[in-house]
Amino acid sequence: MKELNGRVAVVTGAASGIGRALAARFAAEGMSVVLADVEQDRLDEAVREVGQTGAPVTGVRTDVSRLADVEALAGRAIERFGAVHVVANIAGVESGAPLADIPLELWSWVMGVNFWGTLYGCRVFLPLLRQQPEGHIINASSVAALFGNASTTAPYVASKAAILGLSETLRHELAEAGEPIGVSVLVPGPVDTRLPDAERNLPEGVPAMSGHPARKALLDMLRGLGASGLPPDAVAAMVVAAISEDRFYILTHPEHAAGFLRPKLELMGIADSAAAPAGGLA
Repeated sequence: MKELNGRVAVVTGAASGIGRALAARFAAEGMSVVLADVEQDRLDEAVREVGQTGAPVTGVRTDVSRLADVEALAGRAIERFGAVHVVANIAGVESGAPLADIPLELWSWVMGVNFWGTLYGCRVFLPLLRQQPEGHIINASSVAALFGNASTTAPYVASKAAILGLSETLRHELAEAGEPIGVSVLVPGPVDTRLPDAERNLPEGVPAMSGHPARKALLDMLRGLGASGLPPDAVAAMVVAAISEDRFYILTHPEHAAGFLRPKLELMGIADSAAAPAGGLA
């Protein structure tokens, strides 16, 4: 997509972090923006702030792990703006423990928000994008999809790897069919977001893992990396550039991605390894 002005974007996870920054950047580009998030108070605040720019905006409380919520989000977008041109599936959560200690309810929550939320976003909005001359989908993966060596992160790593595979396949299918819909996968390294505090949105009945002894050191590391990481505004600028260039990979830290891939290639016996840089989830 070469022109964003006058188009309509839907952003999930828009109440904080990368989602909020992306909603603001889309508004600055002249787009109408539908902001979606599960946190109503923060969503209302984000809608007010983005709306103060003069951009047409609306907010829809959405639990992306629920298909009915995503369908309602799409319905609200069409009702309010009549079309959708860009869908950014940014909502994500992170939690975990050593694999044997992770309750299945926690797996369901992380996979539900991260993977199923992304899949629902693609399935529900793709027919709407096909009604337009062109469109674009952005799915949020992570360098964690390339780096499975962070203990206590199995649900997050698995979900983000699944998003990467889903996005690669979707892009191939759309290109093979000659459809004018681009797909980009966002692969962030350390970014200053609230991801380490994702358990603030734990559903009822899902046990918290942040107090697990094996988690404390990791969460402290992630908070430190985030505080010194990229600001979400910088990531939003990268996403807008990738849309205009129809670029698939959006790597906030290319050096981390390369460093994480080299050991995998060595394990396959096809490349020498270089030490992976210190990094974390995003």
